[in-house]
Amino acid sequence: MLRIALPNKGRLNQDCRELLADAGLEVRASSERALTASLGGEFEAIFVRAQDIPEFIADGAADAGITGWDLVSESERALESRLDLGFGRCRLVVAAREDSDVRAIDDLSGVPRIATVFPNLTRSFFAAANRAVQVVPISGAVEVAPHLGIADLIVDLTSTGSTLKVNGLREIATVLQSSARLVTAARAAGGASRAAALDELVQALESVIAARGKRYVMANVPRAKLDAVKRVLPGISGPTIIDLMNGGTMVAVHAVAPAATIYKTLTALKQLGGEGILVTRIERLMA
Repeated sequence: MLRIALPNKGRLNQDCRELLADAGLEVRASSERALTASLGGEFEAIFVRAQDIPEFIADGAADAGITGWDLVSESERALESRLDLGFGRCRLVVAAREDSDVRAIDDLSGVPRIATVFPNLTRSFFAAANRAVQVVPISGAVEVAPHLGIADLIVDLTSTGSTLKVNGLREIATVLQSSARLVTAARAAGGASRAAALDELVQALESVIAARGKRYVMANVPRAKLDAVKRVLPGISGPTIIDLMNGGTMVAVHAVAPAATIYKTLTALKQLGGEGILVTRIERLMA
């Protein structure tokens, strides 16, 4: 049974549990504080700190794991991102005080001090930019460092930038785009059976992610308007057209449509003479 390392707390933990449950791999633990659990009877989950997951995978203690790409990159371990899970999106950015004259990396002079909990990524970023810096590793409260004179700049995670603004800071560069990923060691490690099991896990999660943001639309439409209907409902590789039992001028059309614009799709179908329009959620979608 393959072992999957999962974040032990926070929003990542909640999002992981929801995704796995939708994929038929519900977390079954003996208690809320259990360190291990069954994933639908197919895999074993171990709950550890999100920042420790890259090490667990690299050391062979886990076959795969779910954590932020920022943490994987900071670990500098040779791991592979098998799937972007679509949640936990954020950016690792360089920020300066709002009242400073620094608005871009090119505005830096001397050897600025940079406070961060991502020293490896910070050093790599500024080395690539041919800028000498002094990295000041700290464990938290990065935003306050420039105001206390601990550092001139910070490198920290942000989603919307609002926290930086509240703390009187301004983004000047992006170091890394991050999101939650399913991560493994090299595909060759562990043999064919392990690789096949991991591929099945990727496909299961991928089918759930693909279904999110999609809806299945069914409607009866005039046969004479099919060309226009196909433009409204292109589907994945075209809509499915079915003759109705009583024949006549109407046919049934089935197709997958984006949820974000479903209201426009329904309005357009109605204007084309659509009837009996039905919209349902999709649990899995495999192209």
